[in-house]
Amino acid sequence: MSVIGMVSAVAGLVKVRYLIDKAIIDNMIFRAHYRITCAILFVCCIIVTANNLIGDPIQCINGGGVPYHVINTYCWITYTFTLPHEQHKPVGTHVAHPGLGNENQERVYHSYYQWVPFVLFFQGVLFYVPHMVWKNWEEGKVRMITEGMRGSIIGAKEERQERQSRLVQYLVETMHMHNTYAFGYFLSEALNFINVILNIFMTDKFLGGAFMDYGTEVIRFSNMNQENRTDPMVLVFPRVTKCTFHKYGPSGSIQKHDALCVLALNILNEKIYIFLWFWFIILATLSGIALVYSAAVILLPSTRETILKRRFRFGTPAGVDTVIRRTQVGDFLLLHFLGQNMNVMVFGEILDEFVRRLNFGSNSNLPSAPSTLEMSPIYPEIEKFGKETET
Repeated sequence: MSVIGMVSAVAGLVKVRYLIDKAIIDNMIFRAHYRITCAILFVCCIIVTANNLIGDPIQCINGGGVPYHVINTYCWITYTFTLPHEQHKPVGTHVAHPGLGNENQERVYHSYYQWVPFVLFFQGVLFYVPHMVWKNWEEGKVRMITEGMRGSIIGAKEERQERQSRLVQYLVETMHMHNTYAFGYFLSEALNFINVILNIFMTDKFLGGAFMDYGTEVIRFSNMNQENRTDPMVLVFPRVTKCTFHKYGPSGSIQKHDALCVLALNILNEKIYIFLWFWFIILATLSGIALVYSAAVILLPSTRETILKRRFRFGTPAGVDTVIRRTQVGDFLLLHFLGQNMNVMVFGEILDEFVRRLNFGSNSNLPSAPSTLEMSPIYPEIEKFGKETET
């Protein structure tokens, strides 16, 4: 399979879907975790795996005592090393390459390059887990109750009004029964934040403690004088390393063969991880803001009032006050999802009727809507819910 074919296999994670095709059950920051971040990590995994893009991942040279294919395979499947005390010495006069020199000193061993594709794939799976938790918890509720009302205003007016009336009836009859639903969403948001922080620490551990300040070191390096700077990416992802191979000589004595190995794959690894450093920082910041926003929605009625007025343009003061006073957090979250999936005008009509029924109940002169227990042709899952409440 070509590289383009493998990359296109993950395109479904970021493709744009029309509102009428699939209900929106989260926000943009939530989607950045399981769509954008997953796609980035899976694509990076594919690129690193496709070694034919840059040739062989490792090429070693030695004195000729060991065949090249043997020394290349050996150094790739075991490890290579560099010498940290030789990192900042002038190349060409004191050392042949950064980190190479006399071996009678401390060594830093490198074998992470064997695991980079597996770690990237595992991280991609981790970023998809909170979405799976929330999707299974949500069970398609928003999709079911907004069927035929998502996106643009289409269809006959009478049919649309009937659907809206049934939806309002469902909202009234299930008041204060959506808090568990809301708990699942807020839990998944918290899992997103925990997951991105966990991935930052996990990547730092994987790279030997060099990831935490990787981005800041690269920024500092770019602002330094060209002649007096040492590339921090070379320190973390060395391009030339050493490898030692032992074999028996003709007389049975053990011979030592030193090799210099060029790790061409590290030119990709260093770019991938500098991008991931900035992306993880941005994503963690946005996820933290999303958690603060959710906490404000839960704790501050004024936040819910602002959302109704500015986000959904529901500006009737008495109506907003009724919604805030009479609904709980779970009810408001469901209303929020409905507003994300519907035309502003349609959602405004639903809120207006919802407020009237809250204020007047069954004594109003409004045309009565059938009970949600009779809505099986449109909302089969609501019929199931109604039977459970009856028992």
